[in-house]
Amino acid sequence: MHIRPEQLQSAWWIALGLGLVWVLYLLGPILTPFLAGAVLAYILNPGVDWLARRRVPRAAGATLMILLVVLIVLLLALIIAPLIQKQAAELSMRIPSLLTRLDEVAAPRLKAWFDWDIHFDAASIKAFIAEHWQSDDGLAKRLLSSLKLGGLAIAGLLGNLMLIPLVLFYLLADWNDLLARIDRVIPRRIHAKVRGIAAEIDAVLAEFLRGQLSVMGLLALYYSVALWIGGIDFALPIGIITGGLVFVPYLGFATGLLLALMVAALQLDGLHSLVIVAAVFGLGQVLESFYLTPRIVGDRIGLHPLAVVFALLAFGQVFGFFGILLALPASAILLVGLRHLNQAYFASPFYKQP
Repeated sequence: MHIRPEQLQSAWWIALGLGLVWVLYLLGPILTPFLAGAVLAYILNPGVDWLARRRVPRAAGATLMILLVVLIVLLLALIIAPLIQKQAAELSMRIPSLLTRLDEVAAPRLKAWFDWDIHFDAASIKAFIAEHWQSDDGLAKRLLSSLKLGGLAIAGLLGNLMLIPLVLFYLLADWNDLLARIDRVIPRRIHAKVRGIAAEIDAVLAEFLRGQLSVMGLLALYYSVALWIGGIDFALPIGIITGGLVFVPYLGFATGLLLALMVAALQLDGLHSLVIVAAVFGLGQVLESFYLTPRIVGDRIGLHPLAVVFALLAFGQVFGFFGILLALPASAILLVGLRHLNQAYFASPFYKQP
């Protein structure tokens, strides 16, 4: 069997691409700030280009766009912080009544079901803490161990968060130069083809961003209205926070659910508010995962709803949290590549020859 030089060259390029994917997989834990910076740079680069057309230096434009992102994050924090502060103050005042309610409801059931003589009052809780604090495997030792592990995780997270703005600044400042360098190394015989594919990918990603913004707006409206109808306090800020953080998978849902459960618990109307919150967020997660994201985002980038669900699960399994974040954009890029492979296949002698 004779192997032509073109086939051998193609095989080498395929092997190189697979090797690159494997290296990226191995380096996944340290690539987080670079991936996040690249995603943000792609989103913010049109703003830097707009400023550059108005004679603003790219370094200054990159700084302004980063400051805009920081301002948006601070605004979200200013929305969340008063809510948490007020709920924490109300919680501290209502702890005695909550313990009394818990002692009246839970203690008899625990005694009847498991023969546990537990009482939820201040004196019993203080006695329990004093008893287990000094033991060899007690609360103090476990707490210190957890704080040590949690401190390392927080330190790593803070390190990544500090690195993201640095990566973002250099990518935004040198974006056009980086693209020009990539353009120069593309072989001239496939240059036009690669440029065409890149333009298709850019168009698909733009549609993805528009679709994601639509999903965020619809979910913010849904959670705000549904919680308000259910009689949950602070429905509007909770809905805005939940919908606004949806672009980070599961973070918006988890944050909104936690805040809503805190508010519902402090309303002291039994299980009524908790059941409403559970129903609202359960239905919201179903709408987001199985209808809004597949229909709105998937339709915009040309992916079937089942393909969207599979992409989220597959990328999350392989690359973790940021794999989920990058699942749909990466799937959009792969979709463009598969379209061209499909065209090449149907035009190939292998398919046409009987």
